[in-house]
Amino acid sequence: MHILLTGGTGLIGRELCRHWLAQGHRLSVWSRQPERVQALCGAGVRGIEHLVELSHEPVDVVVNLAGAPIAGGRWTRKRKAQLWSSRVTLTETLLVWLESLEHKPSVLISGSAVGWYGDGGERELTEESPPVNDDFASHLCIAWEETAQRAQALGIRVVLVRTGLVLAAEGGFLSRLLLPFKMGLGGPVGNGRQWMSWIHIKDQIALIDFLVHENAASGPYNACAPHPVRNAEFAKTLGSVLHRPAFMPAPAFVLQVGLGEMATLLLGGQRAMPARLLAAGFTFQFTDLRAALDDLSARL
Repeated sequence: MHILLTGGTGLIGRELCRHWLAQGHRLSVWSRQPERVQALCGAGVRGIEHLVELSHEPVDVVVNLAGAPIAGGRWTRKRKAQLWSSRVTLTETLLVWLESLEHKPSVLISGSAVGWYGDGGERELTEESPPVNDDFASHLCIAWEETAQRAQALGIRVVLVRTGLVLAAEGGFLSRLLLPFKMGLGGPVGNGRQWMSWIHIKDQIALIDFLVHENAASGPYNACAPHPVRNAEFAKTLGSVLHRPAFMPAPAFVLQVGLGEMATLLLGGQRAMPARLLAAGFTFQFTDLRAALDDLSARL
């Protein structure tokens, strides 16, 4: 297959490239810096700066993961505009290109996040659950999904992957936690009762590959392990894996002052369940948090 990725140089995109290169697929990555693509994604991956470069080359699958890091800085007006442009506006550009193609891809896998639901509190959230809190992150994910869904009108199967917190040794949110935890300064955030929906990077890659090949799959899928944990339990488990204490709390008011609106990402949470993936027959390799972190510990 010929697979086009946006966001291919990010954490998930790089792992997908390695996975699909090993299977012999042909890969193209749409990037603002195409000259860096091979170094980041693999020698067999083609970097393109403009989609028109592929207009005469049939593409079988599109995986749309592009997006500036949601936790990359305070949500100023300028930052919100950047987050919106890197997801919604970019997807709109992708749709215009898809519409121009004579031979269209069979499937569009488009990124999203469990933040689509907003702060879910104690509610158990499946793909049938409505958004429960329309904060900025939720509003952004809703618009991102609605934009991608428009590809259905072009005869393209659309799958929306609502990803939880990805556990990986090579980056992602764990990389931000390592320094304070290794210094013995880790601990729960706020009251520590907020739910964290997590997924091991190996399962994230496997489920995306599964959804590409599952011809009946369409619509939203919660990409998270079936056993979410509370923030305090996550901190305790990570501290144990790193052989460090994890009792230093980060007070809510300090985060609210320091991070502003973005603090909702840390103080809220989602108890998301992968109901549709399980119903479709997908099998998770890692369902226990301790086992998932132990698998990564040597590289952490």
